[in-house]
Amino acid sequence: MYKEIVSFIHELYGTDEMVPLHVPTFRGNEKKYLNECIDSTFVSSVGKFVDRFEEMMVDYTRAKKAVVCVNGTNALHMALMLVGVERDDEVLTQALTFIATCNAISYMGAHPVFIDVDKDTMGLSPMALEAWLKENAEIKNDSCFNKRTGRRIKACLPMHTFGHPVHLDELVAVCDRYHLELVEDAAESLGSFYKGKHTGTFGKIGAISFNGNKTITTGGGGMLLFRDEELGKFAKHITTQAKVSHRWEFVHDHIGYNYRMPNINAALGCAQLEQIDNILANKRETAENYKNYFKNNNDITFFTEPDNCKSNYWLNAVLLKDKQTQQEFLQYTNDNRVMTRPVWELMNKLPMFKDCETDGLENTQWFADRVVNLPSSVR
Repeated sequence: MYKEIVSFIHELYGTDEMVPLHVPTFRGNEKKYLNECIDSTFVSSVGKFVDRFEEMMVDYTRAKKAVVCVNGTNALHMALMLVGVERDDEVLTQALTFIATCNAISYMGAHPVFIDVDKDTMGLSPMALEAWLKENAEIKNDSCFNKRTGRRIKACLPMHTFGHPVHLDELVAVCDRYHLELVEDAAESLGSFYKGKHTGTFGKIGAISFNGNKTITTGGGGMLLFRDEELGKFAKHITTQAKVSHRWEFVHDHIGYNYRMPNINAALGCAQLEQIDNILANKRETAENYKNYFKNNNDITFFTEPDNCKSNYWLNAVLLKDKQTQQEFLQYTNDNRVMTRPVWELMNKLPMFKDCETDGLENTQWFADRVVNLPSSVR
């Protein structure tokens, strides 16, 4: 069976060579805009492409304000700071995520608490979240506290795994009831919509990544999405060293951060974003090919977008029947020129986070034992 799957993937991508997991595609104005940058000499953090990229992202996502930064991890760090997370607070998140989610929490001196995911989204479960809060949390003076640790629970940080949106309406409702700030880790979900609304625009702030393996790329890079335009303007100020605008003087009015995206990266982003509809259509076509190929396979299930969602299918995923078959599949495909991978090592299994509180993570572990990502590049 594995031999036939490898043959199918090689045929799908039209090559007998190694098929990578996800590589960027440059089929638009990338070279033109990069040359414009070089010719202008504005290759650093000031230039027309920075502003244009932010404006284009506002138009695409319908956020009130978009602010570029160096990478998605910076965006998460800023988002948590801007919603008021402080040292020794707790942030409710998922263990099935990339390390950046938890690193950003740690940068704040805060503590992650790991809540289970839903079977239909692979993302933070509103039901599991509410169940944990009912048992472990109490409201005092309009703030939420962990009854066991005594720490303030300030925020909830779901991640839209592989671009599949979590159940956002329900999650927003739970956060509202418990006075939690909702920050969306939308690093993987540019081009994903929940009930017709773009991910990253439901919480107070959303964070997107433009790493080289993402749906569109700026080489490195990230972005913050805001529902509050004034908060977005403040974020722009502090991520650019909090410099007060002046023709020649250097005056700063806050502790600032050098999280500025260079103009040359933003130029790449503008060209990429111009192509996003074509990119997403191609990726959905690839996902449909996988879905049709695996639909009659009793041992392997292709993971499809949740109800009421339009996913970007950033990384396509299949579910194997158990850990042993997952490892066999990974071994065979990678030995035969098809790059596949399992989900990330669960955050609660890493030495830095092994002592963090969890709710048992039953579904999370179930996925960790079964998920394999398949090649998902634009063809």
